[in-house]
Amino acid sequence: MALGRLAKAVLQPKEWTVMSVFQRSQMCRNLCFSVVLGTRPFNGNHSILLQPGNHSILLQQVRNYARITRRKQETPSHLDDLPPTMLKKDYENVPLVEKTDDVVKRLLSLEMASNKEKLRVKMEQLADKVRRSPVDCGSFEVQIARLTAKIRNLQEHSQNHPKDKVNKRNMLMAIDRRKKLLKYLRCTRYDIFENVCKQLGIQYTFPPEYYRRVTRRWLAKKALCIKIYNEVRKRRAAERQKQNNLTSSSITKLEVPTDPKKEGTPV
Repeated sequence: MALGRLAKAVLQPKEWTVMSVFQRSQMCRNLCFSVVLGTRPFNGNHSILLQPGNHSILLQQVRNYARITRRKQETPSHLDDLPPTMLKKDYENVPLVEKTDDVVKRLLSLEMASNKEKLRVKMEQLADKVRRSPVDCGSFEVQIARLTAKIRNLQEHSQNHPKDKVNKRNMLMAIDRRKKLLKYLRCTRYDIFENVCKQLGIQYTFPPEYYRRVTRRWLAKKALCIKIYNEVRKRRAAERQKQNNLTSSSITKLEVPTDPKKEGTPV
């Protein structure tokens, strides 16, 4: 394949199209020997010979070894909105921090914090938006807020490291857990559910009706089951109607008054 590309590059386009398949194979074979020996020129019109040190560069270009590297687009993180001067969660309520040196403040701030410490601060910020009371730490709304911050962090990690299967599994487990909590809130307290989705920026989508892959066999089987179900319903309705008619006719016979004059005298 590489020799064919090299032969195309050596010859003129018209010469390559005119040649037959056998001639092209012969050309590639001769070119292979010439590259190894370093004795054949590029073309009949050129006098530049293929030197032993130059054919490796040509093969690299033909085989597309030297490709242009494209940098990945950097996706914005959901932790970028945190101010770098904010203190870590463990040192927020410590009064001695204000009296310390600037270097110590930088060490205790989010500027020198790890991703895990920033995530803890982000969780608390999202939980404060939907918290019922200042002492609320375990309600459904707070759990959803913390799971939302965790899911967004795992999504960013999966974009940068797509082959990390453990991270993908943890992300799917967190999404499933949050889905269950949102479903419970939607069924019990819809106003709180709407507020949580609005404050956290969650777009709730209904689960699919069927989780299995749709095939022709499954569609035919489903259509047959629906047809049988409708036929059974029709038959049962007809039998029920017939039974109702029989019961109504028997009731009317019992309710018909009898004339005692027409009846004969008892023997």
